[in-house]
Amino acid sequence: MNFNELNLNPLVLKAIGELGFVNPTPVQEKTIPMILASSKDIIGLAQTGTGKTAAFGLPMLEKVNWRTPETQALVLCPTRELCIQIVKDLENFGKYLPGCHITAVYGGTAYGQQIRDLKRGAPVIVATPGRLRDLIDKGAARLENIKYLVLDEADIMLNMGFKEELDAILMELPFERQSLLFSATMPNEVNRIAVQYMHEPQEISVGEKNTGNASVEHSYYVVHAKDKFQALKRLADYYPGIYGIVFCKTRASARDLAERMIKEGYNADALHGDLSQEQREYVMGKFRERGLQLLIATDVAARGVDVKDLTHVIHYDLPDEIEVYNHRSGRTGRAGSTGISLAIINMRERGRLKIIERNLGRPIKEAVIPGKQEICEQQLIHLIDRVHNVNVDEKQILGFMDTINEKLSDLEREELIKRFVSLEFNRFLQFYKGLEDIKPVEKRSERSIGASRKYSRERRDARGESGKSRQRGGRSDNADFIWLKVNLGHRDNLQVGELFGLINQSTRGKQVEIGRIDIQPTSTRFQVEKGAAEFLKSVLKRKTFNGRRLRVD
Repeated sequence: MNFNELNLNPLVLKAIGELGFVNPTPVQEKTIPMILASSKDIIGLAQTGTGKTAAFGLPMLEKVNWRTPETQALVLCPTRELCIQIVKDLENFGKYLPGCHITAVYGGTAYGQQIRDLKRGAPVIVATPGRLRDLIDKGAARLENIKYLVLDEADIMLNMGFKEELDAILMELPFERQSLLFSATMPNEVNRIAVQYMHEPQEISVGEKNTGNASVEHSYYVVHAKDKFQALKRLADYYPGIYGIVFCKTRASARDLAERMIKEGYNADALHGDLSQEQREYVMGKFRERGLQLLIATDVAARGVDVKDLTHVIHYDLPDEIEVYNHRSGRTGRAGSTGISLAIINMRERGRLKIIERNLGRPIKEAVIPGKQEICEQQLIHLIDRVHNVNVDEKQILGFMDTINEKLSDLEREELIKRFVSLEFNRFLQFYKGLEDIKPVEKRSERSIGASRKYSRERRDARGESGKSRQRGGRSDNADFIWLKVNLGHRDNLQVGELFGLINQSTRGKQVEIGRIDIQPTSTRFQVEKGAAEFLKSVLKRKTFNGRRLRVD
């Protein structure tokens, strides 16, 4: 099937034809005819990079009446980068439609221009939830005539804490509308949105739910914490043609890692929430033009980063949310190409990686950080390939050939090749000459793992911390357990004993199995048996600790 068979406006077909689009992706092929033919609510489940913007955007452009300035369509998305990207795509799709005007509404910039844009008339608004709610409260955004609602990357919006804003915005919309929800995964909170705000939605799924892109190869490396930075450098050296994103959990770690990589001579830069909009656009411009090989980013900052032909995604830090791994990895291996997703982890993160693997629905193979001999060989091959494939401008170089031949006349072919390679390669060989290979971290035996868990339980029992809830002695990646996360950590003086106390107070004598506990500075993750997870989540949300109300995800 091609786009000409989808009954789209000829002016829209002309625009997408100029963009080089001929055949729709699977999600576009399934979704566009349905949106055009009916007003049914639709849930579209598809991975990042499958063409969701065109899937909802092309039919929406058809349905909007561009002759009236009132707002008829609203697209909600999690970040300003994605907001800007969606607006750019919609403007490209509708550039031949008379009166086609798309208004972007997002945070991190002054209100004035956005308010003026809305007052001029905004048939279509693309917005982040926080800024749109502010503009509704200011009376600048009016949504009473909305006929089409799109929730794009709904799972990410909820993961980022936009539940309250989404509820407030959706309550403002008229009951009679067509609602389109697009998401890569379908966790409980997204399902709640669908049940509460959509009417008998029809589900369209491309691929299996919550699974990864089959075009991406997944590997992981287990290293000691002290070797993590060196491991990243060696992977970058082993893939000399790398063009990818390195993901960190926090803006501080992304900034620090980028500074270290730049200092070591790597072609990298950072993208995180501390940058101004102008700085972010400058970094993204360099990356899109391949002026950077590595973009070191947080998950939030990378939303909306739509770059083609990424070769690699590297998880320098594993994400807190299991589904985010899929979102990250889905940024490579797009449009029929293949991609590589690499995770650098420590021994304690093996269990979490196993959970990610089950969620992915595909194996993540363990690999060894390349040795210096392998790295040097890859670099040498890359150099030779560049020489072999370089475009020679005969006209420009012809006038210098006599001088070049005279200067090199005393060198045989083999000697000339050796000297050329040495000129380009000596520095690299010298750097690796004195370095040792990074040895893989050996797995502890099941016996020693069990013994350490037994010791931990006995130590808690001696301190009176186990109570009615108890630490499970089985594997931390047990399929009967899932993770909960609370907004308390070391900085709130939360310890294991206090956590068990909160659980025991909340469950009122009901025995609940608790698995692994991971207390971070500002949050805590812990495993709970699946049958008790929703109950425990609901009762913990009513509790406070040191004056702070608990938030549970």
